[in-house]
Amino acid sequence: MKKTVMIAAASAGLAVMAALTPVSAASAMIENAKDNCIVGEQADGYLGIVPGANASAQLRGEVRDVNQQRKAIYADIAKRTDVTVDVAATRTASRLVNEAKRGQCVRDASGEWLQL
Repeated sequence: MKKTVMIAAASAGLAVMAALTPVSAASAMIENAKDNCIVGEQADGYLGIVPGANASAQLRGEVRDVNQQRKAIYADIAKRTDVTVDVAATRTASRLVNEAKRGQCVRDASGEWLQL
């Protein structure tokens, strides 16, 4: 019985990690915008446009698309782990913000944008 529970828990953990991979994947346009501090990761688990940045309509559309995809992934994670979508997003956000590269911008939980 104990072994079955451990295997089930490990399987659930692997499924959640597999679902997280697409969250961090982004198009070349978004990666370039992140490198130029136009787009950044936010503490809520979604991408944001840095205030004052010159973001094209196409980039804004890409950000919107990625955020919609993330919301679907967060909903799946929430369902699997019995938490709310917001909790799943926030938990993922901490990893995404921590993975941001030097020179990129991130928005912390207080709403402040910081350049790393």
